[in-house]
Amino acid sequence: MSINTVTHINLRGNARAALEFYRSVFGGDLLAVTYADAGNIQHPDDADQVMWGQVASPDGFHIMAYDVPASMPWTQGENSYFVSARGESADEMVPYWERLSEGANIIRPLAPAGWAPLYGMLQDRFGVVWVLDVVAEYSLP
Repeated sequence: MSINTVTHINLRGNARAALEFYRSVFGGDLLAVTYADAGNIQHPDDADQVMWGQVASPDGFHIMAYDVPASMPWTQGENSYFVSARGESADEMVPYWERLSEGANIIRPLAPAGWAPLYGMLQDRFGVVWVLDVVAEYSLP
């Protein structure tokens, strides 16, 4: 078992461009899943935006990014990142969730999601937003 933390930047409409830029700087592979790809369109303007994206290189560079949906507030410099902790199993991640959630504001309860076997988001008592999930293979249709 292992757990990794990854910087996850939040953007509005330019996550793909940011990921392409980071790939040009650090190398590696880019994967981007749109809201349409995931069947999670809640506002028509979000369909082609990045719901989940990352650049990962063999030398260890890893960054994630997404486009904050139109239904959520976003201001550049505010709500611009969160910490993503990814594990290999629910047994591994649930205890982390339980401890982090003490005194936290639960944004999305830890539960299965269409894109991951387990996914949850919370703002801890220090104001840091965390996403915990179980890694899943994803292939575009």
